[in-house]
Amino acid sequence: MLVLGGAVAVSALLSLAGCVGPTETIGGDTFIWSKKGLDDGRFIKPRAIAIDDKNHIFIVDKTSRIQVFDRDGEFIRVWRTPACVNGKPCGMSFSHDGLLMVADTHYFQILFYTPQGKMVPERMIGGEAGRGLGQFGFVTDVVQDSAGNYYVSEYGDFDRIQKFDPQGKVVCQIGRHGEEVGAFLRPQGLFVDEKDQLWVADASNHRVQVFDLKQTPPKFLKTWGSEGGAPGQLRYPYTIEVDRDGFVYVCELGNHRIQKFTSDGEHVEIVGGPGRGPGRFAQPWGFATDSLGIMHVIDSYNHRVQRLKNRW
Repeated sequence: MLVLGGAVAVSALLSLAGCVGPTETIGGDTFIWSKKGLDDGRFIKPRAIAIDDKNHIFIVDKTSRIQVFDRDGEFIRVWRTPACVNGKPCGMSFSHDGLLMVADTHYFQILFYTPQGKMVPERMIGGEAGRGLGQFGFVTDVVQDSAGNYYVSEYGDFDRIQKFDPQGKVVCQIGRHGEEVGAFLRPQGLFVDEKDQLWVADASNHRVQVFDLKQTPPKFLKTWGSEGGAPGQLRYPYTIEVDRDGFVYVCELGNHRIQKFTSDGEHVEIVGGPGRGPGRFAQPWGFATDSLGIMHVIDSYNHRVQRLKNRW
């Protein structure tokens, strides 16, 4: 079921009944693929997703496997992070030079891999737990601005975002633990738009915050959002993206949905809601958009991916 602008519409997504196989077509250009399991191509609670310039989809799950698929969900390759006893990664994105950046959450570091799965150890950022600059708590995400600087978010006692230069040297800190404007409670998802503005899914504050990266330290610009389940409200936003038209897309773990907003936080549309049927989600951790503008959602507690036709 798709919920658009508060109205409920019966979608072609609902044309499929019963169990969903490893890859199933759900009307037109929308797919549901994968299911729970440890075999190649299956997931145990997928936790982060990134898409490269070839539209290959990279997904890490609760087993610390990084699996690679084509945009139709066909399995390509798999590898694991070096260690996972303490916990698993929960954020991924691609660097400007095409390396997969992995927020290795419970090992306080950002790992870099080639798309083929070879680690690039000289590019690693962090690795030491602590409160000082260059040290980390539990890292959640990493992105780059147009100049190649890195921004790494973390939570715990250290809720903040740190800026590193293109060589990986720490520059400054953005924010701190707290509920006031400019502070964070688990900044889970990051996105840098075409204006070099940093958008933050401030998960446990149930809001979005925006910073201007053209200044050092980055300047706070605005915030919006409040806790709740009504259209326009947020509950544990985990992933955020901004399209070329300035619309903002937020994946909510707590409300089991994705919302579309204007850049000022005005509600536009909703997709999803709790459930296991097509078009419904169970604690989705995130999504990524491919070069065709199609959104791929990791439906985490349903152990699958849903590919939504266009970004509405």
